[in-house]
Amino acid sequence: MASLVPIPEMDGIRSPLPVGEGLGVRAAAETKEARFIERWRELDWDHVGMSIRAKTARDVERALANPRRTLADFMALISPAAEAFLPQMAAEAERLTRQRFGNTIGFYVPLYLSNLCANDCTYCGFSMSNRLKRKTLNTEEIERECLAIKARGFDSVLLVTGEHESKVGMAYFREHLPQIRRHFSALAMEVQPLSQADYAELKTLGLDAVMVYQETYHAPSYARHHLRGNKQDIDWRLATPERLGRAGIDKIGLGALIGLSSDWRADSYFVAEHLSWLERHHWQSRYSLSFPRLRPCTGGLQPEVVMSDRQLVQLICAWRLFSPTLELSLSTRESPVFRNGALRLGITQMSAESRTQPGGYAEGDEEELEQFAIHDDRSVGDVANAVRQAGLQPVFKDWEPFLGR
Repeated sequence: MASLVPIPEMDGIRSPLPVGEGLGVRAAAETKEARFIERWRELDWDHVGMSIRAKTARDVERALANPRRTLADFMALISPAAEAFLPQMAAEAERLTRQRFGNTIGFYVPLYLSNLCANDCTYCGFSMSNRLKRKTLNTEEIERECLAIKARGFDSVLLVTGEHESKVGMAYFREHLPQIRRHFSALAMEVQPLSQADYAELKTLGLDAVMVYQETYHAPSYARHHLRGNKQDIDWRLATPERLGRAGIDKIGLGALIGLSSDWRADSYFVAEHLSWLERHHWQSRYSLSFPRLRPCTGGLQPEVVMSDRQLVQLICAWRLFSPTLELSLSTRESPVFRNGALRLGITQMSAESRTQPGGYAEGDEEELEQFAIHDDRSVGDVANAVRQAGLQPVFKDWEPFLGR
């Protein structure tokens, strides 16, 4: 067991400091600047979970009354005590969202380039141990996918691959990012963690945003679900948003996969700590957040905890109250009924008509290639109509690339 030493109070929270074993080799070599991992190691998982569950109705009332909410307030807003205040939270979340983002919902779509992966992760259909067809799109196939996506009206795309550095790494990205960028005004990626220099180079090729989800901030759960491959290195992954900030990437996406650990509230609080740290040290970047719930995939992992729809609404509202400027994204992992109901409660971005397998837009569905099963399979037109019926405007393009140059 790690020894414990006291740390100063932060936002009214005290927690013990586990003395760790030091950074992983790659993360330690990356920089000697301030590192979030130091704060992460100060936080005791069990203590955080107990602190959240100890919050009272009075704590929630104080959080709702506070115009500049702290990490302690976020704890109160995601606590069981806050469930009775959901109507007030929802009303304030909608007010803050409309004030900052107007009556708009941004639309994007994932473009899966490859399902090759050199990691063995229990929760992902692309895991190297799963027996499924493997496919990496070539230049002609990528062009067909881009044209099929453009025909659906999208102008913002999220490139997704399995994590395979040798076959779907920088050489592949150098070859294909310029080709894809010609078709779209906004280009984001969700791939394996890269170096600061790699991110800086990709920015010159048109990269605007990178999503890098930690999956879980609970080290034992992380180790239990990442069995082989580079993704086992939790330190390297944890430091990825810092490398993105230093590389000048415009937008950085964070999040935890709900159901991977046994305490979604504690995982969400750790994300809040991470966001707060990044906004202090890398304030030039914008930030977005996703809150995916574990979905069925090849391998069939059952979630450690099942989050109800009401609890997810509570979490979405808590995020908006904690950070009025944060972009909140809701993917097709969620059902049509839930997505329609959550539209006005803080969400700023949605995917639609997603395909989670390489070639899914131009070539049709091949479930044996997919990463996970989507829950909302409506067409982009149907989703856009639902947005309009909620009194909001679907936005497919909201900026010109030259404005950020």
